[in-house]
Amino acid sequence: MELENKEMLKIKSLNRVESLFIIILGLVLFANKSISQISPPGLGKTNIGSWIAVGIRQELDTIEGRGWQSMSYVGLGRKSNPDNYNPFHKAGIFIANQEFHHQFHKTWQYSLALSYRRQDQYLDNPPYEYDKPNLQQEFRVYARLSYLYHTSRIKIVPTIRQEFRKYFTPDFKNADDNFQFRSRFRIQLSANLDRKKKHRLVLSSEQLFSISMKTKANQWTDFNYRESRFSFYYSYSPKTSPFIFNIGYMNNLVGNKKVYSAHYLAFDIIIENPFKLQQRNKDSIKENYE
Repeated sequence: MELENKEMLKIKSLNRVESLFIIILGLVLFANKSISQISPPGLGKTNIGSWIAVGIRQELDTIEGRGWQSMSYVGLGRKSNPDNYNPFHKAGIFIANQEFHHQFHKTWQYSLALSYRRQDQYLDNPPYEYDKPNLQQEFRVYARLSYLYHTSRIKIVPTIRQEFRKYFTPDFKNADDNFQFRSRFRIQLSANLDRKKKHRLVLSSEQLFSISMKTKANQWTDFNYRESRFSFYYSYSPKTSPFIFNIGYMNNLVGNKKVYSAHYLAFDIIIENPFKLQQRNKDSIKENYE
């Protein structure tokens, strides 16, 4: 009986791995022109999640590739239950984000941003129904500083990002986590796959640290490491079109003692400079958003 149970567990594990592989392969084949430079957010306890976003990037300056630019996007995330592998099973998050960034030197860039997030909240136990309250609202302000190193084929961008996050219940009362300060450290490597720079691979590794103020206890948590995010993207940027198509995968390792892993499939479209103040050279694009 014990051997039969072990065999059944092995079969179930293999079926899950095969299902995940088929989903990823299917997305790649369906979107052979695409991946995500608008990275997926973490969605809490899940096996696999999905993320789709649409963004508009606009020059605000007549200096090509320098000066100020604006990036606006909206995104939707869905996720599986902890006991299944359906990335579209239930609602996860809605995000509206506005970022302004300025390249003040050939190798340096900083950004300022405001973000609104509406995340669904679920119970930790089966059948994983909505918690009370059933969602959490977040207003986020952040700034980041990036160093840009690049050659004709590769680009390496280390980034430091500091966030302030304020949480509310659906009726705008304080949530369990009143507010949070979070620090993020990321290194990103991108490589052009062709001479015309239409096809690109992007790899990134990011580590997140935070400290929170608890509403009920009215005290601070420890400032500590919280999670890591590892991403792999393919990006397609046709020269005759204002669109940039992205498709990708992110692995989110959450926790520092009891670590759990979540997988994300991501797709986004960025519309480049629709108001044509100054036609931006796509070769100079270096940003990655979340």
